[in-house]
Amino acid sequence: MSANHHSSSPLKVAIIVGEHSGDILASDLMQALVKLRPDTEFFGIGGPRMQALGFQAWFDMEELAVMGLVEVLGRLPRLLSIRKQVIQNVLAAKPDVVIGVDAPDFNLPVELKLKQAGLTTVHYVSPSVWAWRQKRIHKIAAATDLVLALLPFEKAFYDQHQVPCRFVGHTLADKMPLRPDKAASKVELELKASQVLALMPGSRTNEIKLLTPHFLAAAEQLQQSKPDLQLVCAMVTEQKAQLFQQLKAQYAPELDIKLIIGQSRQVLTAADAVFIASGTATLEAMLAKCPMVVAYKMNALTYRLARLLVHIDYFSLPNLLANKALVPELLQDDVNATELVQRMKPLLNDDSEALQHHFTELHQVLRCNASAQAAEAVVALVAERSAHAS
Repeated sequence: MSANHHSSSPLKVAIIVGEHSGDILASDLMQALVKLRPDTEFFGIGGPRMQALGFQAWFDMEELAVMGLVEVLGRLPRLLSIRKQVIQNVLAAKPDVVIGVDAPDFNLPVELKLKQAGLTTVHYVSPSVWAWRQKRIHKIAAATDLVLALLPFEKAFYDQHQVPCRFVGHTLADKMPLRPDKAASKVELELKASQVLALMPGSRTNEIKLLTPHFLAAAEQLQQSKPDLQLVCAMVTEQKAQLFQQLKAQYAPELDIKLIIGQSRQVLTAADAVFIASGTATLEAMLAKCPMVVAYKMNALTYRLARLLVHIDYFSLPNLLANKALVPELLQDDVNATELVQRMKPLLNDDSEALQHHFTELHQVLRCNASAQAAEAVVALVAERSAHAS
């Protein structure tokens, strides 16, 4: 059905977003939907970018942005109250479709209630069901009419379980250039033209505390053997940068390292290699064509539990996408200066052309104009539903 063959009533879309990344994804999706259906109305829970596009926000998304079990327990009464009100508001508004963006712990139960009440539900960004707690696939199937997945191996997993899913590609891959300009990024960040090694120990407090001491020790050793190696550290916020400074004062007070806040993409583009925490940042590093050593460390008890629950050969996104060991991964006790240095040396000494080639191929796989694809999938689903209804 093309954009101009639709009924005279506006398309009503409820969206529920729980964090900053969701606000970015949803605002891009809103713009793509308006291109297909200029008469679309949006409401629900959204962030500042969505509100700037005319989104009617019933609650601020900050209310939902809680990480970690202990924090969630303290906020539980408020979260449950929001959940109840959102469900009531959405049912009263009778939207054509409800889109939950990420935040699965909040969104999936809401989507389930709304789907049971007869509304059409979409979940944008698949939870990592393929990696752990695979039984959740049945919950997702019950709660959603369609999952929009950012990564191709996720769709393969949903297909296996016959759950409707569309791979739309990754918006990061759309936004980042296939051939990044390393030299220009070095100039922009006022880095010396020599080799640059970046440290990115993560965005969560716990990750930063567990990884930073090892990253610093490894960087120190590498700089001793390569005196012209320039070190940079990218931190998400001022607050996290202060935490890094404290750890540096404790573990490597003499080390010369440039601290850069809120410009991780530029840092990854400028760097010749990076020590990086596992997570979405590894995808960003891959798209910036930056060779990396990926590390992940958690509390001992969490790790013992995770070992029983997680069923994957790799944990970094570049390796999961390639389905082979493209980049070195270090887990738990293997995250130490000796191992880090050993894995990093070849990346700083050898030509990385073959790796760059693999990164570029994967970039092209993910570069599908994700927001437009997601919008088309939503409009098609609504059309299909209304055709069934009539």
